[in-house]
Amino acid sequence: MADSERDAEERRLSAVTDTPESATKTNGGSNGGGSGGTPPPTGPSVDVASMGMGRGGGGAPLSLKNLRTFSSFKNSVFRLYYGAMMGQMAAMNMQMFARSLLIFRLTDSATALGVMAMANAVPMLFFSLFGGVMAERVQKKYVLLWGQAASAVVALAVAVSLSLGFMSVENSNSWWILIGASLVQGTIMGLMMPSRQAIIADIVGGEQLMNAVALNTLGMNSLRLMAPALAGFLVDFFGIGDGIGGFASVYYVMTGMYIVAVGFILLMPKVGTISLQGRGALADVIDGFKYVRRDPTILVLLLITLLTVLFSMSYMFLLPVFTEDVWEVSASSLGFLISTSGIGAMAGSILLASLPNKKRGLILMVGALILGAALMAFSFAPTYEIALVTIVFVGLGQTARMTLGNTLLQYYVQEEYRGRVMSMMMMEFGLTSFIVGITGWLVDVIGTRGGYDGVQWVVGGLAFILVLLSVYVIAFVPRIRNLD
Repeated sequence: MADSERDAEERRLSAVTDTPESATKTNGGSNGGGSGGTPPPTGPSVDVASMGMGRGGGGAPLSLKNLRTFSSFKNSVFRLYYGAMMGQMAAMNMQMFARSLLIFRLTDSATALGVMAMANAVPMLFFSLFGGVMAERVQKKYVLLWGQAASAVVALAVAVSLSLGFMSVENSNSWWILIGASLVQGTIMGLMMPSRQAIIADIVGGEQLMNAVALNTLGMNSLRLMAPALAGFLVDFFGIGDGIGGFASVYYVMTGMYIVAVGFILLMPKVGTISLQGRGALADVIDGFKYVRRDPTILVLLLITLLTVLFSMSYMFLLPVFTEDVWEVSASSLGFLISTSGIGAMAGSILLASLPNKKRGLILMVGALILGAALMAFSFAPTYEIALVTIVFVGLGQTARMTLGNTLLQYYVQEEYRGRVMSMMMMEFGLTSFIVGITGWLVDVIGTRGGYDGVQWVVGGLAFILVLLSVYVIAFVPRIRNLD
């Protein structure tokens, strides 16, 4: 594009994005994103100009001069959202470590790990669809507020159960307390997460979306670097006797993090909502499925996201089996392992936040390929030290998969369907947790064969399928490969 044409295009975008709008917008119409991958217009649903937000310039050529790594932080509402997200993700990363290790120490069973994952998945699978409708019927701020408050109550209940001795090695059935907490937490997440994902586009608009999602992922990954290590230290430092005493301190800290998130959400203004009127929630859910079926780009993106998560997520739930049975290291070592994966994830987040909106479909699949190859290397790592190196690349691939999958779905979906499409993405995570239940059972059935533990064969085998899938999509699915 010639300089004069580029200047004219920038003036046109300025006229769109700098037009003052109400901070709260109700809109029952389409945002203009069409079927077959037509991107939506760039105008956001909140007053960007009043927040000091600059234009995204998604089509600018990549150079140091044009890097926009932290540009979304100019948006004051995004900063408040980010603070809430950091509080929530700090708690969730500590829970990812503590819940799995705690139930494994209580039961010494990989099958129990799978049951807990399924307990978290069942309500998420069911309620996420209605969470998507809530995201388009109810002010998203209130959905997030009540979701974070409820999560704090659940974490506090587990902490008190540990402190009072209701959950202990001596009480052989006490691990069901964690199963019950997982059921409640899965319900909360199913109802809340579609709003948490869809609100980003309401805050920053279309062309800034990839930057905001990448920064969101960067925050998550920075906490993955620190929170599990802190949780592992707390477990080892305060753990006495049966080895689970230190977990109470982790859940008390998690409660505090959720309360911090509630505080930031209270400070947020209301942001754009879409009012769905004249139909019931079930009719809206069915309409969402019909939309996905007639939009091939959204359909294929959801399918690829499902398969990628399906073949890669099991390792996160089965990490205690690796550290306790394969490498025989401490709780602190498990926390450090999870934290180390955050190094590659943070590097990937910073890179993606800096890139223009070009070749994002190809980057998504390359990230999935890296993830599969790194998981294979991690699964069969002969020592804990080698696993620390390989998991850095696992984190890098996970970030590309999470950021690009989320961004592309939100960018190409029609606005009035965004909440429901994001709920389908959340439903996919619920579906994959059923696979975790099966893989946990397979780990116990396979046992040790050929010099490798069952968990290595299971996680490594799924990773190999992911590698084959990624190569196939890159080579033979141009609809995804050519997405910008």
